[in-house]
Amino acid sequence: MTDLPFSRPGRFWRGNLHTHSDRSDGALSPEETVRRYRDAGYDFLALTDHFRAEYGFPVTDTRPLRTPGFTTLLGAELHAPRTEAGPSWHIGAAGLPLNFAPLAPGESGPQLARRAREAGAFIGMAHPSASLLTASDAESLDAAHAVEVYNALSAREHRGDSWHLTDVLLNRGHRLAAYGADDAHFQPQDPPACAAWVQVRAESLEPEQLLAALKAGHFYSSTGPELHDVELADGMVSVRCSPVRKVLLTGGAPGAQVVQGESLTECALPVAMFRDGFCRVTVEDAAGGRAWSNPIHLSPPASGPVEA
Repeated sequence: MTDLPFSRPGRFWRGNLHTHSDRSDGALSPEETVRRYRDAGYDFLALTDHFRAEYGFPVTDTRPLRTPGFTTLLGAELHAPRTEAGPSWHIGAAGLPLNFAPLAPGESGPQLARRAREAGAFIGMAHPSASLLTASDAESLDAAHAVEVYNALSAREHRGDSWHLTDVLLNRGHRLAAYGADDAHFQPQDPPACAAWVQVRAESLEPEQLLAALKAGHFYSSTGPELHDVELADGMVSVRCSPVRKVLLTGGAPGAQVVQGESLTECALPVAMFRDGFCRVTVEDAAGGRAWSNPIHLSPPASGPVEA
């Protein structure tokens, strides 16, 4: 009842979907920003400068910065009025065309996101906790493919984790993926970059293949550990991973299935408590790093996928 990526053809490619350069409010040039990620062992980067009038509505062209073994996705962080608590939306869009049109007069955040999705972009709700998004806000963003469930920059204000809102949306039937990201600006006061990433399963590093895999949910997210395999069979979720101290199965019901130990690398957990809803795997290593699977749906949607 789910389409886990671990046995799919290809391999995992490490990338970041939320980063800023000096084309908006980042400290470094696009060239230096890309170099930092490439030198840190990443396979791809989406440079998502703020798509605002004061910056000239940039979709930063990073195509000349692609090298053998490293690629980029063109994108931006989109903004439009307004959410319940804030003056503007923060919407991640990876895979935008360079000629994506600026915000139109009267265009709302959900309308802007729909236009970006129609243009081919992977759409994410950026840092919902830091933006104080409500469930009503999130449900109006019906073009979203995923929720940014961990934002490393927002963690400095203890608002980096957005799993609660994601679980609420999933319980309401919205079929959404979940990703972690840096939101790196490389400003002196910021936490270190390269702190949260996605591992995308695809047959090649071509941008089109990465985007297709992202839209299909064929990835997991991490701040440290690796997920080698997650499999659902016979009422159990089996997990293989790099050494961790805790494996959790949580989801659409209060409570959790938990296995703890030293240097755990595999275990199996029952899904019965989640009935026909959804569950997800979280692993935590000795340093506190975590990795998250995408939601695992235990039954098909009643009438096709529902998105937020």
